[in-house]
Amino acid sequence: MVEVAEPQPGGRAGLLAILSLGNFAIGMGAFVVIGILTPLASSLAMSNAEAGLVLTVYAIAYAISSPLLVSLTGTLPRRLVLVAGLSLFLLAAVLSALAVSPATLFAARIVAAAGAGIYTPVAAAVAVSCSAPAQRGRALSTVFFGLTLAQVLGVPVGSWAGYTYGWQAAFWIVAVITGVSLVGVMALVPGRVPFQQASLASLGKVLSAPRILFAVTFTVSFLAANYILYTYIAPLLEAKMGFGRNGVTFMLTLFGLGAVVGNILGGFLTDRVGGFRTLIVLCVAQIMVLPVFSLLPLPEALVAAAMFGWSVVGWSFMVPQQARLIELAPDQQNVVLSLNSACIYLGASLGSALGALVISTWSIAASGVAAAIAMAAAFAHLLLSAAVQRD
Repeated sequence: MVEVAEPQPGGRAGLLAILSLGNFAIGMGAFVVIGILTPLASSLAMSNAEAGLVLTVYAIAYAISSPLLVSLTGTLPRRLVLVAGLSLFLLAAVLSALAVSPATLFAARIVAAAGAGIYTPVAAAVAVSCSAPAQRGRALSTVFFGLTLAQVLGVPVGSWAGYTYGWQAAFWIVAVITGVSLVGVMALVPGRVPFQQASLASLGKVLSAPRILFAVTFTVSFLAANYILYTYIAPLLEAKMGFGRNGVTFMLTLFGLGAVVGNILGGFLTDRVGGFRTLIVLCVAQIMVLPVFSLLPLPEALVAAAMFGWSVVGWSFMVPQQARLIELAPDQQNVVLSLNSACIYLGASLGSALGALVISTWSIAASGVAAAIAMAAAFAHLLLSAAVQRD
């Protein structure tokens, strides 16, 4: 383990803030596609289902590349890895904004996924390494707040810009924020940060443990059910509620506010009743709320309440799932959490692909019911994974 290079006096807060800003850029860059799906599809002559594959391609690339790249760069200085990740993401944002064909955009999204897959887990590790043990939970919360804030602010702003100035504007905004983050990381991250080294061997050890693998893949099931609906929520609201730019932006803002509440609620419930019981509550709540979106049109107030409630129970997921995984594999936390991050995007890719299938086979209105059915399957996965752990 290398010697610690402490941040300059008063610099720890700045360090955590800049790491969080990087996650904000990545969260916005990853999910802003959802808010600009209609103008993007129109510009590149794609159907909504085809445009949804922009998120699918990103998610698959992230799921494959993140554990591998984190393992392969496991011995390199942390600042170098962070700079490499943000540089790739910046390049991808520019290429996305300049894309004139679906193929070019898909290629740019693969590059973006590689950059994000390196940056986010390593940023968490740096936050822990530069914090005293009693402050590490708060440090992680600060760094990951950027991803939550991207839902609250980044996606709605990107949606508004995409509808007003063209979908490319959303990616230019991502590029600017990523550039600022890159400069900040080079200036504020210490040159020598202690870290637990990772390797392909440690990754293989976790992948060969069925008990852990079955638990971590619950993330795929849960997220896939949500993304059947979430990927196509903007065109659904347009088609069934008659919303335009302002209506879609408002609903996405509500969804983002629900994400903030969900993060807090997930931690609260985990502390009170434990990770597994919290996940049971979240699955049941999702099964109840998701079918509402197949009943549109409904009064706008009811739709707003459904959006907010759906986001709260969806974003309450991460804390209890991560707590459960850490409890299962305390000696392999870094690798397990990296796999969990990969499973988030694998679930998103599977969900968006299933959503496209639902839309093309039935209709966009069927996505709410389809998501509820998928969540029931995720609930069964959760119960089975608990049974495997007891065996």
